[in-house]
Amino acid sequence: MSIRPFRIDIADSALTDLDQRLARTRWPDAIDGSGWRYGTDPEFLKELVSYWRERFDWRAAEARLNAFPQFLTEVDGIDIHFLHVKGKGPDPLPLVITHGWPSSIAEFAKLIPLLTDPANHGGRAEDAFDVVAPSLPGFGFSAHPLRSGMSSTAIAPLWAKLMLDVLGYRRFFAQGGDFGGHVTNALGRNGHATAIHAMVAPKVANTDTPSLSPAEKSWLATVATWQQEEGAYAHQQRTRPQTLAYGLNDSPAGLAAWIVEKWRSWSDCGGDVLSHFTMDELLTNISIYWFTETIASSVRLYYENAHHCEPAATAKIEVPARVFLTREEVDLCPPEYAARSYTDFSYGTAPRGGHFLAAEESELLAEDIRTWFRRFR
Repeated sequence: MSIRPFRIDIADSALTDLDQRLARTRWPDAIDGSGWRYGTDPEFLKELVSYWRERFDWRAAEARLNAFPQFLTEVDGIDIHFLHVKGKGPDPLPLVITHGWPSSIAEFAKLIPLLTDPANHGGRAEDAFDVVAPSLPGFGFSAHPLRSGMSSTAIAPLWAKLMLDVLGYRRFFAQGGDFGGHVTNALGRNGHATAIHAMVAPKVANTDTPSLSPAEKSWLATVATWQQEEGAYAHQQRTRPQTLAYGLNDSPAGLAAWIVEKWRSWSDCGGDVLSHFTMDELLTNISIYWFTETIASSVRLYYENAHHCEPAATAKIEVPARVFLTREEVDLCPPEYAARSYTDFSYGTAPRGGHFLAAEESELLAEDIRTWFRRFR
């Protein structure tokens, strides 16, 4: 399997097209003073779009991403884009880290140096990793799958082939949250990864069983409430993703509204998204979705998981696992629920941070990853 060097190089014509579309944004009306209650705050979005047009420097963002070694390779007929950053230490562990939605490899920009060069970032050289950060199929600079069935469980074997067959590692470890967590758990379940660090626990079969603890029942009720209040996006994306994609693929302002709402509500920012992320960070991620035209293929992953994923498993994941959950309540399952899915696992919760922890609290996440995988060196 050949590996081709890759650099992000968006055409000038695409930048011009984006500027023209942003200038022609047709703004909807809104309830005065409604803020975020009805969805994305109109005043915030206008500020974000203005910054995108007048101050955001995509070429600078592109250069920051291109500072990481990037490659393309074909795995099972799909071009996979990935960062591959070698560790600076005596014996770096190979680690594949996987992002979720609506995220991209840009989320890892602050995390990767902490993992590959820990001695220069408050850690120990012997804790270094070789980090491989792929773009999920249909996300960023990976190919868009145009056949059905590319679910999280189907992606895991692609990552195993990337690590073992393409890159030639004898063994590897895996980490991820959101969809990346599902892929990571699948790598543990199929035994390809030696050990895993997951920021989401697998869904357990038969959760109506009387053996559920009070904490589990309370958490499942919280999840049901969250789905009622916040889950409309997921219902749309797992049922009619194509209908949604037309508008978001055509309107950069619409795309920004759809994505930034999640970065605000799923982070630990107390409602002020700019207290945890800069405009440049938000727009780098949004711009990747815009320039690669991957909003349609990314939201299809919800449909594929709903229709083509393996059902909730009853057999436990046998490889050692660290379950590290954020304060995003929908993911904060009790330890007894996680214990239903793992044979050998460690359970922990982040004292701060949310869904996009790699960008929001990179040092905290790096330290937990270093500590967990230390036992396998």
